[in-house]
Amino acid sequence: MSKLIEGSITIYEALQHIENGKYVMPAFQRQFVWNMQQIEKLWDSILLHYPIATFLFWHIDIENVESDTSFCNFLKDVSFNSRKESDTPNYDLVNVDVAITDTAILDGQQRLTSLFLSLLGDAYIRPIHARRKTGEKLFAKLLIELDENKCDIDEEEYNSKKHDIQFRSGKMSPTHFNIREIISDKFQNDSTRDAAIEEAVANVPPGSKDYARNILNTLHSKIFVEPLIRYTEILDMKQDDALEMFVRFNAGGRALRKHEITMSILEAYWSNAKIEFGRLLKNSYEGFGSDFIIRTALMLFGDVVKSNISRKVANELKDNWGKFNTTLSDLEKLLKDMSIDVSRFANNWNVLLPIIFFMYFNSEYGKNRSAIKAYLARAIIFTYFQSGTTSKLLRMRNNIIEYGNAITIEMLDNTNELRVTDVRLEDVLLAEKGSRVAGEVLYYLSLGWIDNEYKYDQDHLHPESRFSSSKPPSVTPENWLKWGSNRNRLPNLRLLEGRLNSSKNDRSLAGYYDDMNKEQRERFRETAIIPDGVSLEVEKFDEFYETRKKLLTQRIRELLG
Repeated sequence: MSKLIEGSITIYEALQHIENGKYVMPAFQRQFVWNMQQIEKLWDSILLHYPIATFLFWHIDIENVESDTSFCNFLKDVSFNSRKESDTPNYDLVNVDVAITDTAILDGQQRLTSLFLSLLGDAYIRPIHARRKTGEKLFAKLLIELDENKCDIDEEEYNSKKHDIQFRSGKMSPTHFNIREIISDKFQNDSTRDAAIEEAVANVPPGSKDYARNILNTLHSKIFVEPLIRYTEILDMKQDDALEMFVRFNAGGRALRKHEITMSILEAYWSNAKIEFGRLLKNSYEGFGSDFIIRTALMLFGDVVKSNISRKVANELKDNWGKFNTTLSDLEKLLKDMSIDVSRFANNWNVLLPIIFFMYFNSEYGKNRSAIKAYLARAIIFTYFQSGTTSKLLRMRNNIIEYGNAITIEMLDNTNELRVTDVRLEDVLLAEKGSRVAGEVLYYLSLGWIDNEYKYDQDHLHPESRFSSSKPPSVTPENWLKWGSNRNRLPNLRLLEGRLNSSKNDRSLAGYYDDMNKEQRERFRETAIIPDGVSLEVEKFDEFYETRKKLLTQRIRELLG
């Protein structure tokens, strides 16, 4: 039976072992797959005093290694593509001399390789069009911003960095510090370190100097003083057993995602959570994912800004699971009564959470249908949740509570980003073909006739191609240029079923209309929102555009409550 020993060493000691050939990796290790952002976050975690997990080592010697057993040396340089993903091939296989090499890394090679590249190895970035093997590559430095006021940090983003640490090629700012400089003699030596730190912070503004000094002192301590590399080393183990252990430790071959980690925490409090989630996420809610349920639970029972499930939230969700299910079922019915399919929000479900909160805590939500529809239209068309999602969800929850657990038009009008203004409406009307805003506006204006069984395209009324050909004689060059810029905007767009759009092609609007019978013309004017008394000839495009723009403005105002 194999023996285990526990130990810990500093980061610098571990990297020296890699440099000197003491540490290698078994040949069955996968290639280096971390990207630059993961390396940056590793250093951020270290500076935040987070543990960097235990490492699993395999002690190798003449007794457990055959002469033809292969291992891999650590990568001493890695290139990353323009997306900052590693594009370096697999490690090179080597036969080791156990007199020099006595440790193989079973778990932790991604972290150790990342640390080595940062301090002793070389990292390169390939420009977008550079060839993988022979193309240009730029040396990248791992820099940390020492001026606290210049740190570009998103405090609301889940799992975001708390320090401004980035790989960069080219010139560095006077307030940047190249992290590998910390291993130079002047920083390692106790008698010169303080002077080296003062030299490094010389260009940092006075208000940030203490922040910068703290970073550099912490960096030194984390690399040279604190034994952060905590490991378990397995003795007397043959390669076949090492392989089995490696497979067990790396089952799945990928890192756990946020919702998977959260589900693991949740299942500790509620063993049937995954089964119940699976039952709910069927039919209409298929594709929403477990993160939708977890975020909704946080909205109802916890702190929606945080991502962690607590025992309290888990128990609340478990104890109220029946009501939770009923609320989601009622939401589906409510939207269906508005001719909206709930499945439409599978990739944009945050917009539904305030409605769910309202419905869960107020059984008389049906009295506020018009306000709910107005909220939904405003949140989508004004792209309310495009950024700062969790803080906006918290704000909406607090507003709903303030207005007596209800969504009302008054509440919407008192929420700055959801208030209907002339400027905001003008921005909407300038939305162009293919944009999400144009698509959503046309969809919601078409709820009275649209059939969710069909696929609809954004279609030009006056065909786009007409404005690329010669102008009509009666139109001035200035107007023709102006009309060309307006052809792709909302007042010249409508929704059209895909197969009809393909058959319509580039026919003129007047010719397309003239070929219709009376019934078809009536339906066309209704579904395409065509104003009365306006010519459909291209020579009158300006009049058509402005008249339809006014009609759309009126319809959008009605839609937004």
